[in-house]
Amino acid sequence: MEEKLKKINPQGAGIDIGAEQIFVSAEDEGYQTFGCFTQEFKLAAAYLKERNVSNVAMEATGVYWIPLKDILEEEGVRVILVKAGDAKQLPGREKTDGADCQWIRTLHQYGLLRPCVIPEATIRQLRTYMRIRLDNIEMASQHIQHMQKAFILMNIRLHQVISQLTGASGRRIIEAILSGERDAEKLVLLCDNQILANKKKEVILSLQGNYRDEYLFMLGQGYKGWQFYNSLIIECDARIDEWLKQNTKDKEPLQQMTKGKMIRHHKPRIDNFHEKVLLLNEGKDLSQLPGLTDYTVLQIIAEVGTDMSKWKDAKHFVSWLGLAPKKHNSGKMKRHYSGSTNTKASQLFKESAQCLLKSKNIALGSFARRIRAFKGPAISIKATARKLAVMFYNVLTKGMQYVEKGIAKYEEQIKKTDIQKLARWADRMGFSLNPNQTNTVHQ
Repeated sequence: MEEKLKKINPQGAGIDIGAEQIFVSAEDEGYQTFGCFTQEFKLAAAYLKERNVSNVAMEATGVYWIPLKDILEEEGVRVILVKAGDAKQLPGREKTDGADCQWIRTLHQYGLLRPCVIPEATIRQLRTYMRIRLDNIEMASQHIQHMQKAFILMNIRLHQVISQLTGASGRRIIEAILSGERDAEKLVLLCDNQILANKKKEVILSLQGNYRDEYLFMLGQGYKGWQFYNSLIIECDARIDEWLKQNTKDKEPLQQMTKGKMIRHHKPRIDNFHEKVLLLNEGKDLSQLPGLTDYTVLQIIAEVGTDMSKWKDAKHFVSWLGLAPKKHNSGKMKRHYSGSTNTKASQLFKESAQCLLKSKNIALGSFARRIRAFKGPAISIKATARKLAVMFYNVLTKGMQYVEKGIAKYEEQIKKTDIQKLARWADRMGFSLNPNQTNTVHQ
């Protein structure tokens, strides 16, 4: 006879979470329904404890699981979060919320559900600050577009002449226009000396437009909106700075500090930012990796944390990120697989990898362009992001240091590998390679 599956978590329960109700299965028959108010969440926790439930599994449904998880853990019930796809219904099984919670409980008791990776509470706090900051940056960028639209309607092409409309020169000009100044000769004098030296005539021409009241109102609204969200970004920076101080105060002082990279866009207004990020990582400088800055590193840490023990090795880490190559072939048929939805961390690695495609002195950039030549940009970016993620994991776990050897060294290694491949192919066909002698050029 076949051996039956044994229950690994006999005291486990299952919860299906909805926007207005939660469905709790803690017994072999039936289930209990609770509302979504805090008091009813606490009643659900008491209901589970009365039935000696020590752990409960529930699907990661939007953000609805977060307050319920917090309340259950405060009451001493261990919560295991699982992916919705891992708890799919069997064919022919009734699909209701009540049936879902019972099915989740069954799978959980037999150990058939894989827990999601949930960072500790302090990392989730940083994640909240970083994500809100990014949302504010995106909202501020929309108001920059409103200002550009207002300028185009007035046929003012200032944003096409200077690099940043919200830079020091651009802001001074916008504020002067909103204050009533229309003379291009006077407005241009508000620009930086470098702009005056190189683009003075272009700026004067770009400021000659049709100053209509409705377009000026649009410009003012956009500028006020940009200022508002910029002030919110500063508040986020203060919170992030406070978080860094709190979580690095017990760290050992740095023996030596590397030089940080320049952050070109959206740099947090935090004093000694590079030093604080180094302290957070116990002196391991992740910003030395190609394509990463301290700001990018902190964004990734806000998503994955600093404890890499949650993943067995680098391969498990890149697989969790959705950056590992996948094969779904059956016999002679090669099936196309689009892959699962990427995490926010994997998107950050991809954005860094995309920047490397234009690099002129970095070996990893040469690798990305080489893959792009015969596989396309999407696969190239994913393959490069995977290499970055492996480096990130190794630096945090093993303290490895990255040394940039340059494109010439990388291309020399590629040439050596190609020659070795050619030699093997020639040997299979019964030939031998006879490389040409390098000619010396005399001047």
